Amino acid sequence: MAWRAVFTALEAVCEENITALSGPTDLLCGNASGRLLTCMRKIQDHGRALEPVVAGFTAVYHHYDFDADTPGNGYRTLVKVLQSCLLHIIHKGRYIASNCHRAFFRANHNASEMEAYSSALCQLRALLYLAQRLIHDNSHGQLYSLQNGELSRRFVREYTSMHKACFYGRCLGFQFSPTLRPFLQTVVISMVSFGESYGKQQSGLGMAAFSFLTSAKYVIDPELRGAEFERITQNLDMKFWKSFWNLTESELLSGLASVASNLVQLNLTLTIPPEPLRLPLASDPRLFAPVSPPVAHWGPGPVNVRLISYELREGQDSDELLAFSRTEATPISVSLVPFGAQKHPPSPWLLIHFHGGGFVAQTSKSHENYLKSWSKDLNVPILSVDYSLAPEAPFPRALEECFYAYCWALKNCHLLGSTAERVCLAGDSAGGNLCITVSMRAIACGVRVPDGIMAAYPATLLTIDASPSRLLTLIDPLLPLGVLSKCLNAYAGEDSQAVQPTEWTSTLSALGRDTALLISDLTHGASNWIQSFLPAEVLGSLSSSHQQSLDNEAHYRSTSPSSSSSNSSSGPRDYPEGFEPLRSERLAVIQTPSCPIVKNPFVSPLLSPDDLLRGLPPVHLGSALDALLDDSVMFAKKLRDMGQPVTLRVVEDLPHGFLSLLGLAKETQVASDICVARIREVFQQQTLPPCTNKQPKLERTNHGPSN
Repeated sequence: MAWRAVFTALEAVCEENITALSGPTDLLCGNASGRLLTCMRKIQDHGRALEPVVAGFTAVYHHYDFDADTPGNGYRTLVKVLQSCLLHIIHKGRYIASNCHRAFFRANHNASEMEAYSSALCQLRALLYLAQRLIHDNSHGQLYSLQNGELSRRFVREYTSMHKACFYGRCLGFQFSPTLRPFLQTVVISMVSFGESYGKQQSGLGMAAFSFLTSAKYVIDPELRGAEFERITQNLDMKFWKSFWNLTESELLSGLASVASNLVQLNLTLTIPPEPLRLPLASDPRLFAPVSPPVAHWGPGPVNVRLISYELREGQDSDELLAFSRTEATPISVSLVPFGAQKHPPSPWLLIHFHGGGFVAQTSKSHENYLKSWSKDLNVPILSVDYSLAPEAPFPRALEECFYAYCWALKNCHLLGSTAERVCLAGDSAGGNLCITVSMRAIACGVRVPDGIMAAYPATLLTIDASPSRLLTLIDPLLPLGVLSKCLNAYAGEDSQAVQPTEWTSTLSALGRDTALLISDLTHGASNWIQSFLPAEVLGSLSSSHQQSLDNEAHYRSTSPSSSSSNSSSGPRDYPEGFEPLRSERLAVIQTPSCPIVKNPFVSPLLSPDDLLRGLPPVHLGSALDALLDDSVMFAKKLRDMGQPVTLRVVEDLPHGFLSLLGLAKETQVASDICVARIREVFQQQTLPPCTNKQPKLERTNHGPSN
């Protein structure tokens, strides 16, 4: 639906509801009629104020696209998110207007639903006003305020005090594909239950029992869930985040993922010893360049990798390779190989993968699902690098390990089942950053550069500079600003203590207690439908017992910035007279990166001088409805303006980290297929002259509403 039609429909629905609710209200419970009437009037006011704002964005946001064939940037996304919210309100409003006088109309439930979306609409209105300030203060076509520290500080100040709980309760995930909402609810319920028990010493059975009791209340009380998630995402430490997200490494979850994933004939974990390497120079193969093992922070150390291959190929079962194995049992699934079958010849292709996880969490194990699928679809061996994680191993340890693994793979490709005639780097999020910086390191060292890069939703700017897409950190359940800032600080080495890992071990050993906690969360998280059978009075009584504990630890409204204090010291008002966003009862703790390392070109490639990027192979970027979308758009523009081959694809309705959600929705499969197609382009591309500006034709995406 075009955006003008959405606002027309919203106005009509509001008028219809105001008329219906202003009549006889005998069948409406208690004050539900008054709540609904007040809510619809607020929504109507928000809609009338927002229509000219959206008109202004739609008139100019095409100037911020990568090009005319690739519509996508943070301004478009903000308008799209607003439209999604309005469509939910319109749908619910039509239902209320048609059914509010019927005998079985659940007045309190529907009033709570509409109040939640009214709160969300109010906060989205605030975000659009902040985005207006970005357009006003930034240079034409620029999405980041790289030279405007005050603008970024203002964005952080607003984030710390703005109310966010409404986006994690009834409205959770409204901006994404509907098929992903049960998963997002599972994540949020699991996190708040995990946070409530975090640090408590309990047995596995006790954990499960405690989880059963705590997760149930978060299922049936969305407001309580949202408030607790807001508290957790704003104030808990890095150890909590690492522990929670590393649950995906547990045997329980990885086992469940393996059931649904493709079977492969080789899934082998290896440890590469820290030995100096010599690689031929790209400019003159008769000469060699030395490659040192990773040494940052604690000296030379091994690098852990995982080799995945859909088919068993020559070299992959050699004694030479198995000598690097970290697995005690036979790593090759011999039951899948027919007796007497011949091994396949080496592939001419090799895919080297760097996983995501914000530089602080996860390994290749939690990314096996889509890697196995890629190995089958491309029929290529994949080497995924388990680099050391921050904050124990801040920059440049991960980069050193990934570059060393890349060089080792080039030198030992015969052991990996490949001749490495074509080598592609692939990664998501933090891994996308490492794909780019490893290639930059190869250029700087004079060794062979990969033939292409596929980076999904990469982080190319590791600062807290404001951009329209980063405003989405206010509402994103997977990448709130508090989490983003903690990850960036950890990788930059702020307040970190480098600790040398003694040996590679399964993360299950550190997270055994967490698995039991998660079992019942997964069950209850997907059962959100039961809340619709409970009256609002029950929900209210359930949450009242927990409210006192929240009040005791919260910062009250009197301590949060008021309208005057938040604007008087920062120059022009961000909001028009008479409007103020909802404020949180607790302030977020955001430590903005102050270490100059974040501006190092090998940390933030977007800030790299052209000389360090010249010579990069074709770069294929993919992003979504994601807080890091503008990272991809601006980096793609930078490469294009230099004459470097680059493509950008923006997929709709998917969150940050969509590759790890493969199998949960058809949209994630489509997005994964796009990534596979880009990798195949790298493997099948014709050799281009070194200085060519020729680029593959970009695919058109319909991102955002039309006029």
